[in-house]
Order: sequence, then C-alpha cells, then structure tokens
Amino acid sequence: MSEAAPRVTYATLAAGQSDEFRRRFDDALEELRPGFGHDHAHLIDGTGSAPGADSGARFEDRSPADTRVLLGRFPVGTPAEVDAAVQAARRGYPDWSRRPWRERADILRRAAEVIEERGFGLSALVSVEAGKNRLEAMGDVTETADLIRYYCDQMERASGFDRPMARLTPNEETRSVLRPYGVWAIISPFNFPAALSAGPAAGALVAGNTVVLKPSQETPLTAAALYAVFREAGLPASALQVVQGPGEPTGRALAEHPGLDGLLFTGSKAVGLALRQRFGGAYPRPCIAEMGGKNPALVMPSADLDAAAEGVLRSAFGLQGQKCSACSRVYVHSAVKARFAELLLDKTRALVIGDPSRQGVFLGPVIHQRAFEAYEGHAATARRDGRVLVGGESLRGGEGAHGYFVSPTVVDGLSDGHPLMREELFLPLVCLAEVSSFPEALARANDTDYGLTAGLFSHDPAEVQLFLDGIEAGVVYVNRRAGATTGAWPGVQPFGGWKASGTTGKSSGGFYYVPQFLREQSRTIAH
Repeated sequence: MSEAAPRVTYATLAAGQSDEFRRRFDDALEELRPGFGHDHAHLIDGTGSAPGADSGARFEDRSPADTRVLLGRFPVGTPAEVDAAVQAARRGYPDWSRRPWRERADILRRAAEVIEERGFGLSALVSVEAGKNRLEAMGDVTETADLIRYYCDQMERASGFDRPMARLTPNEETRSVLRPYGVWAIISPFNFPAALSAGPAAGALVAGNTVVLKPSQETPLTAAALYAVFREAGLPASALQVVQGPGEPTGRALAEHPGLDGLLFTGSKAVGLALRQRFGGAYPRPCIAEMGGKNPALVMPSADLDAAAEGVLRSAFGLQGQKCSACSRVYVHSAVKARFAELLLDKTRALVIGDPSRQGVFLGPVIHQRAFEAYEGHAATARRDGRVLVGGESLRGGEGAHGYFVSPTVVDGLSDGHPLMREELFLPLVCLAEVSSFPEALARANDTDYGLTAGLFSHDPAEVQLFLDGIEAGVVYVNRRAGATTGAWPGVQPFGGWKASGTTGKSSGGFYYVPQFLREQSRTIAH
C-alpha cells in the first residue's frame, strides 16, 4: 500500500513546499503521461459502450495549459445512452438500498482511503485536466476524501436516520425513518472535478440511492479515475453509472429523464434555473442546485490591511477566479482604500503565472477558449468604463502560447450597476469600490441576486456582529487571511448559498446535507 498524500486544505495549503512533496508530485505526473490520449467509454453497469465504436460523436479532452496535450477522447452521451445508464441504476437500486447502512458506509469509507492512497496521482490529474496549481489540486482531492467520510459519519451519528417518536397509546410504537428516493443524477462542474463529483455522489449513495454521474466535459478523465476508486472499494457496478458529454445533448437528456427520482447540479445560475424547469414530471422531485455567486468582501478602518489584501487575493485569484465562492467585489472604507489597494496590487504583481502542474505556480490557465475570450472582452470593458489598476491582459506568448493564460486583474471606478459588478464572471477579475461607512458597505454588498459567500475585515466588535446579523450569504468569514470568501471545508464550514446561489438552504459538508437525499416515512405498529 502506498503512503497517503499529505493533508492539504484550502485554509492552510500546508505540506506542499517540502522536497518530498515536490518529488512525489513530479513522479505522479510522469506516471500519468502514458495513459493520455486514449479512447474511453461511458461506464454503464461496469462496462458501457466499446471505446471508439459506438453510437455517434466523441469529444476531445485537452489540457487547458497546453492544448497540444490530448488527455483522451470520450463519447457524447445520447438520449439512448442516458436511458441505459438510468435503467442500470434503477436495476441496482433494490440491492443497494436494502443493504444495511453500515455496509454502505464501510464501502464508501474504503473509497476515501483509496483516494488518499492515490492522492498524488489524482492531484496530478486534476492539475493537468482542470488547470489547478499543485496545492489547489491536492486540496480538491483531500476534500473529496473528507466529504465522503463526513457523510458516512452523518449516517452513523443519526443511527441511519431511524428515530423513535412519542406514543399516543401504550400498545402503539411509532418510528420516523428516512428512506432513499431511488435514482439520483449528479451533474458536476469542472472547477472541483473530484470533490463536486465524488462528494455529492457519496452523499446520495450512503443514503441508499443509486447514482448517474455526468461530469463536466472539461474533466471527464478525473471522473473516470474516481469511478475506478469506488469500484475498487467494493461499490457494485449497478450503484454508480458515469455518462459523459456536454450539456447538450447529454445534460438535457438526463434532466428530462422521467426515470430519475432526484437531481443535483452545481454550476451557473442560468443553467441551474433551466434544469429546474426541465426537471418536472408527473409529481414533484427534489432538485438541488448550487448556482454561483458574486461574492463581496468588506474592508473597514480597523482591519489588518495586509491580512485583508492577502485574503482578497487568494479568494479572487485562486483557480483563476473560477470558483463560485471567488471574491469579485471589495467595498473598502475611504480611510484605508489607498493603502489596501497598494498592498493588493503589490501582492498581485508577485503572483507566478504558468503551467499549474509546475512547482511554485499560483495561476494556471482558464478552462477553455470561451473563458479566454470572455476575459478579453471583460478586460476591454473594464478599460473603457473604469480603471484597470493591474492586469487586464491575456498572455499569448512564451509558456502561455498553447494555453488559456490571462493575468489577474484589479479594477476600480465602476458603478454598482455595471455588469462587471453584478454578473458572475468566473475569471480572475476583482472590482474595488469606495465606501464611507460600514452600513453603506453592508447595503451595497447585499445588493445582488446572489448570496453564496461574503467576508469582512474589521476588528470592531460592533461591525462584526452587524455583519454576521445582516449579510445575506450562506457562508461568511471574518478576518480570514486564508481567504476572504473562499476555503470552506467539510465538517468545518458548511457550504451553500442563499437567494440565487442555492435552492435548498442546506449546505454541502454540513449537518443537513445527507437528509436531502432521503424522504421521511412514519411507521406505526400496534401490538
């Protein structure tokens, strides 16, 4: 058995600077390369369609850091293939749901162990495929194992969600039992290709559901690697299916399939709302959607400005701003704005941009050509309507000649109604705005459709309490150098949004996540 990878979290990003870490990550990269460039199939009942000889179109998976690197070719899931995956999951549901919850948890905990044992290999794959730097990639993989364990622990602490109720008469006994729905679809994004695929899948599986996973078309190879981990851990082939393809036609076919009992989606607001409309049917079915953010940070005169600048930088530019929790608006008190901006700009200029799998790189590429072109358009808009304090440039030469590299960008001087201040960009661009008081900052921070994360930098106890009581967001941080608006961890910071950022008010990695995959049954037995 190989030695597990070190624990790297988004808050600490520790253990990544040692010579041992560097060597093992480099070795993992070299071990991956012979596996690139092959044809792959859907994973349906453990087999799926034969690679290269199936029902239609295929798509290429290429590294965003160097598009000359072909990672693999994958089938575009057709409605017929989606139906085959759903039917396989339906066949597997009776056996999986009737297994004791402890047996299901044991299998999933073993999967978490395998993920940790393969931490360097999986992290290297995430880095190459999703464009994450080494520590962000390792954090993604470590979080995946922790999410799986946390959801298993939830089942254990709740004794399988089987609880005695009160008695109306001595000869009647009633229990409340949470039961699985059946077959769930999980539609996952590219930016956390391990944690946001395996984490939700584990939550549904430990509850007794079977799962059809459709990963992002940008990160299909990571999903295939995770599937192999679950199968090695003992998960039956009928419990988890993987169907590959883009939103059209594959995602649409999945969302419109009448054989599903629930759907979980992570991605943009526009797509999430469209999926909720499509996921109708003869009766209501649960649809969990996490749909992004336009996340503010507030910086007040009493703040530690160096910590504020560091926290904003890490949240705005980590993973090139391609996080739903990324900090994209900063409301800074006029008394400290000049000094805060100076610190933020100095730190931004010092960031290393390049191949994210290389040691010491902070910013890798954005995920694809569309994101690259969107950045160029937004940068031009920022130059026209505001002041670009740093960045605003795409990188087309040198190491970035074959990838989608752009510079981290700080913009000032835009009105609150400007699209760059209101729309989720999913790019490394953060906007500064000056305020004259804390109440003004709070009001402007809340003036958004979204409500995912928010941060405050202040050492005034009254301001801290007003922020906690008044901010309209599901995840909030105060004085957090490790990330002004980012860095949630399973069992530490439940992660979920309000308003247009989420549909349930229940958060991943929190107390109420697994019960979303269950429905209540009241059982009264008369003696």
